[in-house]
Amino acid sequence: MITIHNFARGARGVRLFWVCEEMGLAYTAQTVSYPPSAAYRALNPLGSVPFLEDGGVAINESTAIMLYLAERYGPTPLLPPPTDAAAHARVLQMTIFGEASLGAALNALLIDRFAAPEGQKGGWIVGAMEGRAAQMLDYVAGIMGGNPYLAGDNFTLADISVACAIDMWHGALGKPVPDAFADWRTRLQARPAYRRALAAQTR
Repeated sequence: MITIHNFARGARGVRLFWVCEEMGLAYTAQTVSYPPSAAYRALNPLGSVPFLEDGGVAINESTAIMLYLAERYGPTPLLPPPTDAAAHARVLQMTIFGEASLGAALNALLIDRFAAPEGQKGGWIVGAMEGRAAQMLDYVAGIMGGNPYLAGDNFTLADISVACAIDMWHGALGKPVPDAFADWRTRLQARPAYRRALAAQTR
């Protein structure tokens, strides 16, 4: 049985719930306290979320887990096969981009907003990361172009990864979402699997 550990309303865990819902995979959502307990740190020494257990597998890093699920329980349209080289490469690129690039910029902003002591908020790094995040959102819009999804005509892991990062940008940080994403986000948020994934946040 797949068990996904996540903070209550942890946005990155939604990526994993969403993948499971799209693929029809049974899973259990396990809420992690904040700060994490000693028992959880014994399981995952970083104390980070999300964290997945699946039989003898124990793995963190949300985008790595997304790829693990697609490869372990696929094939799935969420991850085009390597024989479709262009689509496969784009999905890998944008799935990882959603966390390693866009998510990394958001981390600095989230730490500043929710963890920095009063009087130390809003330093130089905040302006730099806000500008970098805005630049990356423009990049995503360019990648999408006139296509319905990030890898072309089909909904994939790339859309899940980047959409969850944009949800953090908008929801947790209160930043505006470019108009270029309006139709795309509306279509993604209307997906039944997405709605079930959001509900799993608070199980």
